[in-house]
Amino acid sequence: MLEVDNFEKDLAKMMGLAAVRAQKIEAASPMLELRDPISALSRRLHPEMIRLRLDSIREETPTACTYRFKAAGEQGELPFFRAGQYLSVKFEIAGKRVTRPYSISSAPCDLPGALELTVSRKEGGFVSGYIRDSWREGAAVEATGPHGDFTFEPLRDCSRVVGIAGGSGVTPFRSMIREIIEGGLELKLLLLYGSRHEEEIIFAAELKELAAKAPQKVQVVHVLSEPGPGWQGLKGFIDASLIREYAGELRDTSFFVCGPPAMDRFARAQLEELGIRRRQMRFEPAGAVNDLTGEPGYPSRAGGKVFSLTIHLHGREFTVPAAAGESLLVALERAGLAPDSQCRSGECGFCRSRLAQGEVYIRPDSDGRRAADRRLNFIHPCAAYPLTDIILVTP
Repeated sequence: MLEVDNFEKDLAKMMGLAAVRAQKIEAASPMLELRDPISALSRRLHPEMIRLRLDSIREETPTACTYRFKAAGEQGELPFFRAGQYLSVKFEIAGKRVTRPYSISSAPCDLPGALELTVSRKEGGFVSGYIRDSWREGAAVEATGPHGDFTFEPLRDCSRVVGIAGGSGVTPFRSMIREIIEGGLELKLLLLYGSRHEEEIIFAAELKELAAKAPQKVQVVHVLSEPGPGWQGLKGFIDASLIREYAGELRDTSFFVCGPPAMDRFARAQLEELGIRRRQMRFEPAGAVNDLTGEPGYPSRAGGKVFSLTIHLHGREFTVPAAAGESLLVALERAGLAPDSQCRSGECGFCRSRLAQGEVYIRPDSDGRRAADRRLNFIHPCAAYPLTDIILVTP
């Protein structure tokens, strides 16, 4: 009888909805209500731009530091993000406005207190050098809201994940591990982390401590390519045999890869050798390609040349030099032009532009265009390298 009584009560309430609605319409103000609380909440949780204040700096290795930020000014709070996402940080260096994406190394469970970015200084790095030399406690920093799909999605990914990281590519995994420990992610993670030298292992002590807290959920394995005489761990590279040895069963496993381009390509080849299906793989590039000449498919005829890049931007036309080994976006930024960009890896589509004339090289593993964009000759300047003089139209 309980089910019947509840059904009858629900039915009676439903039959009375029309009368309740009529009363509310009658009592409503004739003035148009312009407030939209749902949109306001969405903008607050997912802002287009955020303003940060650098709260502290912690050295992780001789070349990597973690920068801890808090919300600045009227913003009042940090935005929600998912473990594995990134911020696109805005810089103005020597009068030129540039952007760089950095994975968030802290975890969502750290909110609302602080948000962390861990940055490695690269030899000759234009922006990483600026950060190391210029960012001090109290500095004001501007960035986009969190973006990126390098996140665990239970509807898509297996509950068992093998992470393959190289160098500073460990940052999104640190976020994931912290979130796993705190119960925000329900998955088991094996992290295979490759570094050159022992002193270059970012978060070495912390990763060991976190794995010890939940050994049934988190395992971290270090691999050094150039170990010192005292190193007792694994040596070499994260290849197919090592992956098979530590991952075991491969079928019901997702593979997340984040590292420099050379490691990214190597890891793809090893996973393909193991017969891993493409839908089991997730990639997050960490850094730009420094030397295209070694890329398979890159035309040697373009090496060392400088071309003319004409861009139609904001209703005006500009012509700038574009070196063959640099992306079109870098050429534009060097000239003081800054079309909107975020990921700098050909995925997000913010810098999407039409190639009106000319020929470009696009690395196959960084071509995130839709099939329609390929047919209509749209490209992402951040992932396109000139092979001839170029005419570009940017919305």
